[in-house]
Amino acid sequence: MSSVLSEQEIQRREALAKLESLGINAYPAQAFEINATAKDILENYERDKLNYKNISIAGRMMGRRIMGNASFVELQDATGRIQAYLKRDDLCPGEDKTLYNTVFKKLLDIGDYIGINGFVFTTNTGEISIHVQELTLLAKSLKPLPVVKSADGKTFDAVTDPEFRYRQRYVDLVVNPQVRDTFVKVSKVKTAIRDFLNERGALEVDTPVLQSIPGGAAARPFITHHNALDMPLYLRIANELYLKRLIVGGYDWVYEFSRNFRNEGMDRTHNPEFTVLEFYVAYKDYLWMMEITEKLFEHVAIATNGTANLQVGNKQINFAAPYPRVSIYDAIKEHTGFEVDQLDEGGLRDVCKQLGIATDESMGKGKLIDEIFGEKCEHHYIQPTFIIDYPVEMSPLTKKHRSKADLVERFELMINGKELANAYTELNDPIDQRARFEEQLKLMERGDDEAMFIDYDFLRALEYGMPPTAGIGIGIDRLAMLMTNQQSIQDVLFFPQMRPEKTAKQASIADYLAQGIPEEWVSVLQKMGLTTIEALKSANPNKVFNDLGGMRKKMKLEIPMPTKDEVMKWFD
Repeated sequence: MSSVLSEQEIQRREALAKLESLGINAYPAQAFEINATAKDILENYERDKLNYKNISIAGRMMGRRIMGNASFVELQDATGRIQAYLKRDDLCPGEDKTLYNTVFKKLLDIGDYIGINGFVFTTNTGEISIHVQELTLLAKSLKPLPVVKSADGKTFDAVTDPEFRYRQRYVDLVVNPQVRDTFVKVSKVKTAIRDFLNERGALEVDTPVLQSIPGGAAARPFITHHNALDMPLYLRIANELYLKRLIVGGYDWVYEFSRNFRNEGMDRTHNPEFTVLEFYVAYKDYLWMMEITEKLFEHVAIATNGTANLQVGNKQINFAAPYPRVSIYDAIKEHTGFEVDQLDEGGLRDVCKQLGIATDESMGKGKLIDEIFGEKCEHHYIQPTFIIDYPVEMSPLTKKHRSKADLVERFELMINGKELANAYTELNDPIDQRARFEEQLKLMERGDDEAMFIDYDFLRALEYGMPPTAGIGIGIDRLAMLMTNQQSIQDVLFFPQMRPEKTAKQASIADYLAQGIPEEWVSVLQKMGLTTIEALKSANPNKVFNDLGGMRKKMKLEIPMPTKDEVMKWFD
């Protein structure tokens, strides 16, 4: 990030000053009443022309063609773009033509917010447009937008640099309309889920983000400190244990869109801050949960895209229920050839070695099995598939299987080679739960920084009695990726986490003075891009001297020009 203004930024600030000198407030406080949108006009004008004789619309000026006493403007609001036609004598019916000749033609820029009053008509070329009768500046843009060209519905020179797009999402949304459309669809995903759950009697709730125990998942937490209580707190890695407390409290079905935080790696499907939907239903099990989950995903696909059969990258994925069910041991046998269900920790380490999977001493039996499945099996499941019946070591919050020893009643929903949901028949035996937590504590002592803490208050809640319960967590960001056909989680998060922005180095005024440069020429050199002494010394002295003369004239500086010999000394 640089504090040195570009030539365009300087010109826009000069235009702002001139607007102020004309008595025009570039950032007015009063409301601007709107009674039409670009989309509404373009879709409905032809069949209802009488209702568009007096319209008021506002948005950014994204294009302009000045043709003497008449001009065309491309206006973009939240719904799309529409053409506006300005005629000098209509905009300025009296003798004073300043609004058109000076303000519009010389002091407004692409990116400025303007308000328009006028009427809709169709041009000779058949384009629906707005004939402007009144023009109001609503906000001056001091930074130029990237130039994006379009013709015949096709976009050229689109802004595609991820570093720019993710860091300056506000600009990405302005210049890439398809990005705005993606986030509208992301919102539809959440609305469809809420509708589905609310219609079935579920209650939406909120639970703490700051937690004294980071429970409910195996993940590394972020740690903070509460000054007033003088105690450490954790940003939640999951909300599971709090939602189960509400089931203990007597609710039959609760859900929450939970903003979770995990201090782990980042890639195209992981962000340290993400959204998970969790819901818990009393008197149900994981078999029922599989049925409701496949119905939910089918509903979301249809509500968002109008079909259950979606294009995701180069694949067609069908979200229509029902989905196949495959045990995790059968999946490992199918894709590796190894039967691991009877192996102890040592045997699993040997299998990992043969498969080329890296391990460390902190990994217990459950994590070793998880590594094998993740490395060798997960990517094969493109169509929605339930992977079921996990080993007990992998699932410390899950009820033991009713008929299969050493397994638990759990499933993960795999789609497009990634986990989208994780669900259990919930463990409601407080004695068994305590023993599972204690096993997790042993893993933590071995160095597993993702092992679960013991939540004694949650154990106390279970001792009061929790009914048989089914629970699930669904990765909303990953689901949104599928529903919007995006390949990276960063494309469905408005503001994904990024490394700190590099700040451009800039010498101080004292640095320039020490080089023998008069203070009045420092800002000129900076505007020329010579923001460090290193940059100055690497420049061509003759070119710098000539450019100084050009800048002096351009900026209308009333200061004496340094001699060539004086400039040459700056490079010593």
